[in-house]
Amino acid sequence: MGANTSLVTDLSDNQSLRTLIGTESISENDPFWNQLISFTFISPTSSGNSKLLEEAVLPLAKILIENNPRTGNLGALIRIFLGRTKELKISTECQDQLFIWQAHNALFMIRCLLKVFIREMCEVDLHFQLSCRERAPGTCDTGREDLLEELMCNLVHLIMEVPLLDITYSILFEAVTTLLVLLSYQLFHKDIIRDSLIYQHIMKGKCLELTSRLVKTLLYNFIRQEKCPPPATYIFDNQSDGGGLLYGLASGVATGLWNVFTLGGATGGKAVLDQEQNPLPLSNQSLMLLLVLANLTDGPDWPNPYRQAVTCFRNTQDTSSPASEQLHSFQINFNSLYTALCEQQRSDQATLLLYTLLHQNTNMRTYMLSRTDMENLVMPILEILYHVEERNSHHVYMALIILLILTEDDTFNRSIHEVDKYLHTNCLAALANMSAQFRCLHQYAAQRIISLFALLSKKHNKVLEQATQSLRGTRGSDDSDALPDYAQDLNVIEEVIRMMLEIINSCLSNSLHHNPNLVYALLYKRELFEQFRMHPSFQDIMQNLDMVIGFFSQRLEQAGTDLSVERVQEVIMKGAQALPKDRLKKFPDLKFKYVEEDQPEDFFIPYVWSLVFNSGVGLHWHPQGIELFSMDSS
Repeated sequence: MGANTSLVTDLSDNQSLRTLIGTESISENDPFWNQLISFTFISPTSSGNSKLLEEAVLPLAKILIENNPRTGNLGALIRIFLGRTKELKISTECQDQLFIWQAHNALFMIRCLLKVFIREMCEVDLHFQLSCRERAPGTCDTGREDLLEELMCNLVHLIMEVPLLDITYSILFEAVTTLLVLLSYQLFHKDIIRDSLIYQHIMKGKCLELTSRLVKTLLYNFIRQEKCPPPATYIFDNQSDGGGLLYGLASGVATGLWNVFTLGGATGGKAVLDQEQNPLPLSNQSLMLLLVLANLTDGPDWPNPYRQAVTCFRNTQDTSSPASEQLHSFQINFNSLYTALCEQQRSDQATLLLYTLLHQNTNMRTYMLSRTDMENLVMPILEILYHVEERNSHHVYMALIILLILTEDDTFNRSIHEVDKYLHTNCLAALANMSAQFRCLHQYAAQRIISLFALLSKKHNKVLEQATQSLRGTRGSDDSDALPDYAQDLNVIEEVIRMMLEIINSCLSNSLHHNPNLVYALLYKRELFEQFRMHPSFQDIMQNLDMVIGFFSQRLEQAGTDLSVERVQEVIMKGAQALPKDRLKKFPDLKFKYVEEDQPEDFFIPYVWSLVFNSGVGLHWHPQGIELFSMDSS
């Protein structure tokens, strides 16, 4: 990094970097800056290489922390970059790849240094470091400009205004990543940050009016799923005098960036694996930044505009006027967004985005529920639950909540049966919402419902037996501390058993004639229910099940012995038509609705930052000093 450096091991000996972090101020007009940002260093995006980079940058940045209050060189580097951002759009139109390449290099250096500064100091001290500016030899002035806000605002403009092309991919990725780094103070605080200088800059300052455009751009970055472009055969014309050095440097960077963004580098076989797991660095990083912004807490006297934007954006096909003007509203192609969401549910962050839109954006939720191809969305969610042992608990929780939100809609509950027979096995709350409208349950689904009840029954008996033995063992002694644990376990199991009985009863009461497979499974395992007939917690709900079991058992006895499966099913089908519905006791309809906690940020902010910590492309934080979450839960 700096001049012709290309390896991490070269950083500490690089003369340009030593000058930057040294004790002498460098004028912004000095040719030194062009030399500094003309390097072929491969900026890593794999976790291992990012760790090596941080370890190499850390001692250099600490020296700069000591010297910068006197030299103001970090601020000078930022101003050099800001000066170039004003011409980036024109440079893109003119295909000035050298200019874009150098601007990228400057931003990459800024990001690496700021990442250490944020880890080592509070926001106030960071603000001071960036305000230091050379005034006269040996002194440094703290100017009135707010360089931190200028940097953040320029990064937002860069992300929004520079078109996504092969030659701009790397600098757009770096701009998104730098904003993530600037917001990463939360990682080093156990408590949720509710107000800060950086939050004010991004939510209240010059960036406020750019909110909707930034959210829209980040969403489109996610939608487009653009892979990092392959390296060109050449970048600059190598025919003019003196072009050889630039050609060599630039072509090296092009190839290097491709290796980096496809997670190649020098990691051998693991590079191929990393490339398959994360071939979309800009899409991934944009989604991370969007989730971080949307989950920032409201300020003392201002709401989070990014959450407002996520909550109210509309479909580009929607030509109607909104009932009331909403701040930060915009329009986006819902079909493209829906397709991207269906394709990307393998990742936590895509599932979290789906949850956020379903829960908070009524326009998007209505659109999703109106789709005739909901199986494209539901099946990936069910895969998360099916492979639960391969997922973290937060990802599974989000998948379950998504199913619960979907099953709040009766139309969804009716239509999903036509495309997915196994939805009923994955979430009790979703099952309960759907139970009154079960239609033609597949025999496997019916068996799984009864099997789940059998598992709960077995667990109930085991805990009850353990409690009884424990009680016998403690008679005559004062040691009865263990008994409350058994009581609590029994209470939880009995609540779930009650819910399962209510689900079965709801189906039998409302749509028995549509679900002969459930009746068959119920009769086949009728002995499971006998122990709960007289249980005080289940007596009322067991009346209906007893009546149904007795009614169909009598009909099967009348039909003879050694009945085939087909004959049993025929008896059940005819019996279902003959069973008087008024003989079944009516219970209130089951309906569960997802309600977010009073302070959702206590869950979502640590969760989002754990995703950035674990899945942010090219970002590595040393676990030491992370306070927001434990390493075990990350």
